[in-house]
Amino acid sequence: MSAPLPLRNIAIIAHVDHGKTTLVDQLFRQSGTFRENQRIEERAMDSNDLEKERGITILAKCTSVEWTPPGGGKEDATRINIVDTPGHADFGAEVERILSMVDGVILLVDSSEGAMPQTKFVTGKALALGLRPIVVVNKIDRPDGRAQEVLDEVFDLFVNLDATDEQCDFPVLYASGRNGYASDDQDAREGTLEPLFKKIVEHVPAPSLDEDGPFSFLATLLDRDNFMGRVLTGRVQSGKIKVNDPIRALDGEGNIVEVGRASKLLSFRGLERVPVEEAKAGDIIALAGLEKATVANTIAAPEVVEPIKAQPIDPPTLAMRFAVNDSPYAGREGDKVTSRVIRDRLLREAETNVAIKVTESADKDSFEVAGRGELQLGVLIETMRREGFELGISRPRVLFRTDENGQRTEPYEQVVIDVDDEYSSTVVDKMQRRKAELMEMRPSGTGKTRLTFSAPSRGLIGYHGEFLSDTRGTGIMNRLFERYGAHKGPIEGRINGVLISNATGEAVAYALNSLEERGILFVRPQDKLYEGMIIGENAKPDDLEVNPMKSKQLTNFRSTGKDDAIRLTPPKIMTLEQAIAYIDDDEMVEVTPKSIRLRKALLDPHERKKASRKKDD
Repeated sequence: MSAPLPLRNIAIIAHVDHGKTTLVDQLFRQSGTFRENQRIEERAMDSNDLEKERGITILAKCTSVEWTPPGGGKEDATRINIVDTPGHADFGAEVERILSMVDGVILLVDSSEGAMPQTKFVTGKALALGLRPIVVVNKIDRPDGRAQEVLDEVFDLFVNLDATDEQCDFPVLYASGRNGYASDDQDAREGTLEPLFKKIVEHVPAPSLDEDGPFSFLATLLDRDNFMGRVLTGRVQSGKIKVNDPIRALDGEGNIVEVGRASKLLSFRGLERVPVEEAKAGDIIALAGLEKATVANTIAAPEVVEPIKAQPIDPPTLAMRFAVNDSPYAGREGDKVTSRVIRDRLLREAETNVAIKVTESADKDSFEVAGRGELQLGVLIETMRREGFELGISRPRVLFRTDENGQRTEPYEQVVIDVDDEYSSTVVDKMQRRKAELMEMRPSGTGKTRLTFSAPSRGLIGYHGEFLSDTRGTGIMNRLFERYGAHKGPIEGRINGVLISNATGEAVAYALNSLEERGILFVRPQDKLYEGMIIGENAKPDDLEVNPMKSKQLTNFRSTGKDDAIRLTPPKIMTLEQAIAYIDDDEMVEVTPKSIRLRKALLDPHERKKASRKKDD
């Protein structure tokens, strides 16, 4: 058996859309991971459809490449295990723990945008663990690139995060992930990623772990396989393990969770998980054979009694109610509609996604699902929708807490906004109405201003769509959980009322034409509507019940061509996230595989009146 290759374990830290997954693609290509004639999809690491469509990494993934220096042979090769981490704060629960698997990090920053909030958050965690980063300034070929300024920002960031002198003396490379080159020279516009491979091998230390001690392994990621059951991924911290060795799982206090055997060991080779017979300290592996063990548990040999210290899992800050769809059109578009099927699916999600908590309601027809943010829960709803589920979704609400003095507290977020100078005053005004405090305001070049706020999460629900309208689609907003702080009192929500259908049937162009002057419509002619469904936004603050099915009365003197002259303004069609952000407390979003409809929680107008009288009393 040939000697194992020297190892390097690295994670790539980057903000959303700074080019992380594209850079990993090029590392695959240039290391020879793929055959020359092999068909490879772009952004190969973004494995599910939603990741590809949105251009974001949702699930953390492990991979590895073998790099041989030019002119070297097989004996000179190094195996580099790479962890591709999510760049959005809502999926940060995975990022924090992943850093315990690696010995070094690549900090990837956009040559124009610089270090963003999520980058700061993860970099702070990496520096606190003593990891020494390699800084890669990516997209160096952007016309609005400002590499030197961005580098100064990164240095200031390290100082603010209390980096050591050794960490502040970081190596720098300038790269274009899309074009596949990296260089010490910021003016380079061609080449290969060989300088990056060299820097990883030279700068990142090999795992220095105890190979002779008893086996121990910290579970960092969890997924489920139809054949193997639970699969736990992490790094072997000490000792060796072979297939069928006895193991047990310990929780954070050292209590035994379960006892079993390692039925399968898998190592990462390129994009695939390959079965192996043995793994040793430093290897990143996936392990099957346990049914109860979860993330942050220590998997170890029977003689081990001390658990490995794990990063605590951040608590959920936001919750939504997932209910059985009870609209008149329930069951017409989806095939998974019962509470039992919804419950099983949500519990399966909570098993593999440790940042999500599911609570069943007393009536058994709805479930409260708590998570880290709107995007995380939006991705779960979209995934379920594509699987054939029908759901009723409530407005998101933040999870309050009580501090040691008995005071009510709520989650706050740091909000960093890049906006054209002309729109900055509008954004500041809107944010202050939502009880946000302006912490910093400075020019960020090319006619843009960077605004930093500390805002209660409650005030940000539903603001993103309004923000895009106010900035004509040019603004960029990034949010990051900051802390739990004092409750800010009432915050104004949506100002306008809604137009509610008072009948069930198909929308008629003639009726919609006369309703246009009342506000903005959300439906087209021939759309199927029902009583209690929201068909538009009222121009006034009150809700208004309307008849969108009223037809033109025929007369003896019918003029020709009049009906053909109806020209309706295109309706406002909302995405799932926009719909969830738009609704009020007494409204819901009906989600099916084919439709997203807004509706009142109580469809009957008499029930709504009774509920509103009770509220007033």
